[in-house]
Amino acid sequence: MNSNTSDADEAMLFDFGTLENTDDWLVVNDGVMGGLSKSRFILSDSNTAVFSGNVSLENNGGFASARTKAMQFQLDGFKGIVVREKGDGKKYQFRIRTDDRLDGVSYRYHFETDIGQWQTISVPFDKCVPVFRGRILPNAGPVSPKDIQQLGFLISDKQAGEFRLEIEWIKAYR
Repeated sequence: MNSNTSDADEAMLFDFGTLENTDDWLVVNDGVMGGLSKSRFILSDSNTAVFSGNVSLENNGGFASARTKAMQFQLDGFKGIVVREKGDGKKYQFRIRTDDRLDGVSYRYHFETDIGQWQTISVPFDKCVPVFRGRILPNAGPVSPKDIQQLGFLISDKQAGEFRLEIEWIKAYR
């Protein structure tokens, strides 16, 4: 992680063109509940990270995800996240967690991708929906930027088959 939380309008969190490895990231797929989806999160030769794999609906499965290991992002005073991505036309979720647990409350933000087109998506914290295993939690509070410990991507919503999401960078914005 490259964190620069000065008074700048943006802070680079991950610049995949400068990272030497993806050791701060891990894959969590539906295998945790018996599913058969597979995914990986790797650095490409194009100075990007690639989250790719195959979503399977067999055995009550249907999701694949990649997220950071728990770390202190120190995003107090920031309003959201911005991501430079190139997708495959499928719908993804950007995920935020405010604890270091493998399972629990996360905050999701849906975004659509255009096939083979670079896009910059904005993820305002106040538009992130608290969920637990896909169910909306109406009584959970909003994202607390100072408590953010994990960031990630998830594909689900019965989108069976191959997927590929390429990420150039992830920043926080004020």
